[in-house]
Amino acid sequence: MKAETEHAAAGQDSKAARPAGPSRLVFVDSLRWVMIVLVVSMHAAVTYSRIGSWYFMEDSKPGLGLTVCFATYQTFLQAFFMGLLFLIAGYFVPGAFDRKGWGKFLKDRAVRLGIPTLLYMLVVHPVTVYWLLRNFGHPDYPSLAEAYWPFISKGRFLGGSGPMWFAFALLLFSLGYSVLRWAKARPARTDSPAALPTHGQVAGLIVVMGLCSFLVRIIQPIGTSVMNFQFCFFSQYILLFAVGIMAWRGDWLARLPSAFGLRWFGLAWTVGVLAWFALLGAIFGTRTEAKLYGGFTWQSAALCFWESFFCVGQCLGWLVLFRDRWNSQGPLARWLSDNSFAVYFFHPPVLIAITLAMRGWIAPKPAKFLCATVLGVIATYLVSSLILRRIPLLKRVL
Repeated sequence: MKAETEHAAAGQDSKAARPAGPSRLVFVDSLRWVMIVLVVSMHAAVTYSRIGSWYFMEDSKPGLGLTVCFATYQTFLQAFFMGLLFLIAGYFVPGAFDRKGWGKFLKDRAVRLGIPTLLYMLVVHPVTVYWLLRNFGHPDYPSLAEAYWPFISKGRFLGGSGPMWFAFALLLFSLGYSVLRWAKARPARTDSPAALPTHGQVAGLIVVMGLCSFLVRIIQPIGTSVMNFQFCFFSQYILLFAVGIMAWRGDWLARLPSAFGLRWFGLAWTVGVLAWFALLGAIFGTRTEAKLYGGFTWQSAALCFWESFFCVGQCLGWLVLFRDRWNSQGPLARWLSDNSFAVYFFHPPVLIAITLAMRGWIAPKPAKFLCATVLGVIATYLVSSLILRRIPLLKRVL
């Protein structure tokens, strides 16, 4: 990503961390924009499945069969795509800290992550809710003029980060990392890279991740949030951010054997998929769907450990596949990378406008979901390239 691989999806440092040439991790830029396209796809799915939380969800919940299809798609995505972005983000943090030092590192993160987050909270979110949704979807909402001051003065803007919760979380994670580095004064990378992870260590990560998620969901089940942070997923995010830091120390992204990553990728798509449908059968057979989301239940525990298994397998697989097969970019891929953070930042109002416009279209929900995804991605990329990133101040942070 030319302008902002340091942003919500990992950091501009992905380019600064490697010299131009064969050693540059170009595949990370490509992997990042693919994950951001999947973010748009996820929000389009929520619009029509009514599973999850989103600004606008079309009326009439789909039938059981279609609900299972949407739930499977969304659960598979949720299991890994944001965690993979946190892993990538963590990978580029140590190098940025080493180059910039404690003070400049934090100042840079505050500008590149904090300013877009505040811009979303103070402008994009209220305009989306109190103008776009009011005028075209929910006329009972108060107007922007009526709602804006209470939205600010009562602190409600703090929960209005939308997808930029990710950038906000990265800012907090970076602050935590900088404090630890300052306290330990330890170099990010030594001359002798750390040993590559073993299968046993990967399995241990899965167990720890699953256990931590289960414990958190006893008090913060799926569907709850605090200031737009869904802590039910944060065990995965924190652990994978830490794994990314360790990967920098050991240069794992370049050194990880393809066969190692693909073995776990294959397990995720075989054992993981079979385990998911077995879990669905057990849940529907006992009519205990509500217990899946959290609490001290075997259903919640099963989902947590399944998520962790699928997540780690997907992360390892996607990383080695993109490294081995897509470690180069042509003009189109570079354009997609350059604009990906702006797409992440601004896709909500664009996607909402598209789905609101399609309300009158009588078509199967899967068709509307696919159209919304494709149109949302194309339209947001065009808005980013032709408008947002041509504005001097926005170009600096997007």
